[in-house]
Amino acid sequence: MNGALLLAAALGLDAALGEPKWLWSRLPHPAVVMGRAVTWLDRHLNRGPVRRLKGAVALVALVLPALALGWGLERLGPAATIPAAAILLAQRSLVEHVRAVSAALRRSVDEGRRMVARIVSRDCRQMDETQIARAAIESAAENLSDAVVAPTLWFLVGGLPGLLAYKAVNTADSMIGYRNERYARFGWAAARADDVLNFVPARLTGLLIAALTGRLRHWPAIASDAARHRSPNAGWPESAMARALGVALAGPRSYDGRVRDLAWVNESARKRIGADEIDRAVTILWRVWFGLLVLSVASGLLLSLV
Repeated sequence: MNGALLLAAALGLDAALGEPKWLWSRLPHPAVVMGRAVTWLDRHLNRGPVRRLKGAVALVALVLPALALGWGLERLGPAATIPAAAILLAQRSLVEHVRAVSAALRRSVDEGRRMVARIVSRDCRQMDETQIARAAIESAAENLSDAVVAPTLWFLVGGLPGLLAYKAVNTADSMIGYRNERYARFGWAAARADDVLNFVPARLTGLLIAALTGRLRHWPAIASDAARHRSPNAGWPESAMARALGVALAGPRSYDGRVRDLAWVNESARKRIGADEIDRAVTILWRVWFGLLVLSVASGLLLSLV
């Protein structure tokens, strides 16, 4: 079975089962194991001089075991490769977390705040309905790239070793890739590596959203907004999602009690949004997933005939 068909099977398995609680209540999820490793390296290396070098060493210490584990699992064949890849994809989990925000928001703004706080790092205590919906949709777009499209692409490029290495880098970036006093130097290598590994997936995600929602004609505007975004990659899926929904995203938000006046995405579009727009974003998540599945199956069948 070629890599594209293995990927299609993994995409289907993840969509069907997600992250079963009965399994992860008994065993640590690979992301949890990676997170513990990052925490240990942070505690022991993020001190003293040459922190950039120590951060680079920490990143290598994460990636090399990931590559070795992926190589070993692939040697066991499809019975190991497919479930391992499915575990590292996050379509079903992403959908469930985003949908939970819309369900909570329909009950009350307070519940919506509590639920969206689980998926974003910004301050949520004073959010209104629109800010909650905007945060949830932005998280959906960015994580569609980071947790679905990028793992899919790196599996096709490097098999299970490539996928595990990507997840190691992405996990490190999510924990130490911040431009603050503690991590500006130690997390620099993780942040830059994550930017590089997500450069193509982020743009591909934006292209898929635009193509599958009939918004390809807006591509010049999508690219223009993405160039003004604070992230070199997140702006692409966010800008495409904003135009697919006909709403404005990004803009001012609060971190650690300080309001940051960030650029809008699709600024002239409608700004008052709520649970309905979150649900529409979830529909787009599934549309992109289906597009990836079709492309994987078609590529796999074509390769099997060559």
